[in-house]
Amino acid sequence: MSKPVIVADPSKGVKVDAGVVAAPFRKEIRDKVEALKAHGVDAPLLVGLLANKDPAAKQYAEWTRKACESDGLRYELRCVDDAIDVEAELMKANEDPKVHGIIVYYPIFGQEESFSGASQDDYLRDSVSFKCDVEGLCHTYRTNLYRNVRYLDYPNQSQKCLLPCTALSVVKILEKCPNCYDESKAVGRQLEGRTVTIINRSEIVGRPLAAMLANDGAEVYSVDINSIYKFSGGRLHKCELTPEECVRQSSIVITGVPTKNYMLPTEWIQPNATVVNVASFKNVDEEALLKIPGVVYVPLVGKVTVAMLERNLVRLFDQFHHPDVVYRKEQKKAGEAPWYGSLIQLYTAVAITALLVHQALRRK
Repeated sequence: MSKPVIVADPSKGVKVDAGVVAAPFRKEIRDKVEALKAHGVDAPLLVGLLANKDPAAKQYAEWTRKACESDGLRYELRCVDDAIDVEAELMKANEDPKVHGIIVYYPIFGQEESFSGASQDDYLRDSVSFKCDVEGLCHTYRTNLYRNVRYLDYPNQSQKCLLPCTALSVVKILEKCPNCYDESKAVGRQLEGRTVTIINRSEIVGRPLAAMLANDGAEVYSVDINSIYKFSGGRLHKCELTPEECVRQSSIVITGVPTKNYMLPTEWIQPNATVVNVASFKNVDEEALLKIPGVVYVPLVGKVTVAMLERNLVRLFDQFHHPDVVYRKEQKKAGEAPWYGSLIQLYTAVAITALLVHQALRRK
């Protein structure tokens, strides 16, 4: 069992820089890129699509560019002046064999009425090819996550499903925190005995994160503004507890409320709990929280999120775009073509023979 990267202090809370979790993943990515270059293979290319003026989206795009360039990956930002053209640009990127990963910076349409359903942004997420979806948010990956399907190619199990970057970053942080994941147990059971409260149920963070932690064995309370659900034993249940009751039962608390007006009461937090904030605003009084004995507090997850984005890009490249993968696919097609052609020729010969026999019999 690996030693925790993050260590708690039994006398007080500890504030953690998530960079210590991101660092080994980014080193692994740099090493893989160097190995590709040593074999004459270009680094994977990530294309970002930006079609809004949101400062947070622009900042995320800039962070992505800097991280990719720092780790040897290629990055290209494509700015779209008219939001209505994003779908066309997305389709073009999906079909471009030189593009290995795509990230769309949301929101684009937000809550505007949409011809394509309740949300045009959701429609765009589902339009990203699963072979290029570094965010892991398209329909294929989402449905597999909620069904706890971990591979795309059952029963071969050689192509892993991708997981949403921010939710995955929280999992990787928890894996390095004390008293969270138990690596002595089998995959799917390493959070058994742990209770988690997630205060957020968005499609990007809260909902997939709840499913991921439940798939790893935890009992998870998913708290939203209007309701609370409980994931337990592979099933979803409506819950009548209050947010306070959920948090007081939890050894892991994740906050993701996207407003500066929300603050989680620190008196709900138990000693030795792990608290992770995924919101762009601090959802908890940090000074008060760090007075609680044994608490581990992670105020920001962005560094790990970017590392998971890069990791997903490299995985997509390895599974679908690496020259060796493309070559094997072309060889397989070439091997199938003569067989297919021979079968057509056989059917044609049989049909002509039958026709000739039929005509001969008619002459008699």
